[in-house]
Amino acid sequence: MECPACGNSLKEVTVEGITVDVCEGGCGGIWFDWFELQKVDEPHESAGEGLLEVERDEGVSVDRSKRLDCPKCDGIVMMRHFFSVKHEVEVDECPGCGGFWLDAGELGKIRSLFESEQERHEAADKYFSDLFAADFAAMEEENRAKLEKTRKVAKMFRFVCPSYYVPGKQAWGAF
Repeated sequence: MECPACGNSLKEVTVEGITVDVCEGGCGGIWFDWFELQKVDEPHESAGEGLLEVERDEGVSVDRSKRLDCPKCDGIVMMRHFFSVKHEVEVDECPGCGGFWLDAGELGKIRSLFESEQERHEAADKYFSDLFAADFAAMEEENRAKLEKTRKVAKMFRFVCPSYYVPGKQAWGAF
């Protein structure tokens, strides 16, 4: 495979049973296949320690404004987004195969963001709550008002059509 950032050949490296592709001697980036990044993204996961210091050529510069092609899928451009709600690390993710491209130093930053998966989820819940709490409260109040109106209409129809009468089912009915 070819490095999406600098064009160097990627080298397969196995660390504690996880095989990733690294740009050794080039830009120092790392390619993680689907779900491999989850095995090394927290500080207590020892497999990630071996990937923190990838040998790189300081003379190689990477244009971060350029969109990168997936090294695994032909013709698919990776999406760039923040890795977490803290908006500190931008990663490139392939929408086709689900792999991640991390530039040099990004794995170390990711590992320092949260101590555990639970802490990451709590931060995300708090972020979305802060972002949408007012909107959700307004929607809930609006729906509660609509429900009350619907219940009033339903009570009015109880007198028009009693629940024990079902059209066409009673022998004594006129319909």
